[in-house]
Amino acid sequence: RSTCPAGIKVNSDFNIYLDMMCQKQFERAPCLLCIKFVKWLPVLFILAATVWSYYAYVVQLCILTVENDFTRALYLILYHIFFSVFLWSYWQTIFSEIAVVPKRFKLSPSDVDKLETAETEDAQKRFLESFARDLPVFCRNMSGGLRYCEKCQHIKPDRAHHCSVCGVCVLKMDHHCPWVNNCVAFHNYKFFILFLNYALLYCLYVALTVLPYFIQFFTHDLTGLGKFHILFLFFVAVMFAISLVSLFGYHCYLVALNRSTLESFRAPVFSSGPDKNGFYLGKYNNFQEVFGDNKKKWFLPVFSSLGDGVFYPTSHRLPNNIVSYNTMASTIASPTSLGDGINYPQRLIDEDTDQLIGGRQRWTESGDNETVFAAPFQTPTANGNLEKNNQESHFAKQINGMV
Repeated sequence: RSTCPAGIKVNSDFNIYLDMMCQKQFERAPCLLCIKFVKWLPVLFILAATVWSYYAYVVQLCILTVENDFTRALYLILYHIFFSVFLWSYWQTIFSEIAVVPKRFKLSPSDVDKLETAETEDAQKRFLESFARDLPVFCRNMSGGLRYCEKCQHIKPDRAHHCSVCGVCVLKMDHHCPWVNNCVAFHNYKFFILFLNYALLYCLYVALTVLPYFIQFFTHDLTGLGKFHILFLFFVAVMFAISLVSLFGYHCYLVALNRSTLESFRAPVFSSGPDKNGFYLGKYNNFQEVFGDNKKKWFLPVFSSLGDGVFYPTSHRLPNNIVSYNTMASTIASPTSLGDGINYPQRLIDEDTDQLIGGRQRWTESGDNETVFAAPFQTPTANGNLEKNNQESHFAKQINGMV
């Protein structure tokens, strides 16, 4: 009987083998820590650049260079406003917990065994369809079966994808961003848009206010040790502003069309086939889906997105591809909010989220092994119970109620 480097006691029969395995695991621990550190390097770079820009602007420009007291005070007040909202939105984007797939989508160990022991692909498809008959899933992949994640062992909700960096399926995944060391998805997409917006405004403000002194330094009207800080600050601000303009503009385009980055490269597939505009609800409604129906919260880095990240209204859920969307009621007042006949479930529930965990270095999707089945689903009633509704009759009643 002995003890391995990890502190595990082993018996004589497997002493050598287990000692070797424990030794390997013990040696891998520093490597895992190194990987985690490397993942945070882009974030640390942004923070370091931000701290330096604060010093260059506040100390070297405003305190040591600007001579007029009113101009100095005005510069400092406006600067700290942009600086605060920029850091706030960046913090929210980084540290918002990932919205993972709810437990009701996950197969039990016995269900996984049945799925893996199914003799044919059709048998597997029928089993998954039976399991998902009460789940609000409508998208399909090109093979026409249910979107099933073999790694997470659950049915994928609409617009959810597996991120191998985070190691989980993420609701309405847009992409995994190394600059925030987090997935940009349903849980923080609004924060990410605001981060890009305020970062762009921050860079433009710095560049415009530094420009007159930048010119004076070049014409030798001003000299001093802070010259190089101010010159470099102008170049850095302009460089970041140029890169942010294109990125922010692209995501504004995606918000207007109600698409994610992944959906812009591969259109979501419904029972009628691929449709790049499958989630399009009108530009204003698309904006509200991300920023919410409370205008006071639109430009604040606080969560206000509509829905729960699982259910999304589309034209494919109504006869003749009709989308009538005049209002999007708040999801706070009741378990469901109605927008002219289309249901929104409750907002994000904490129990359906999980911590960011490590994984491999790029996001992937399971491919042809995942599909979606448009089946009868459950909607929460006023007393909190689940009520089964047939898809056609459910929306037919809503359409009749609109007439």
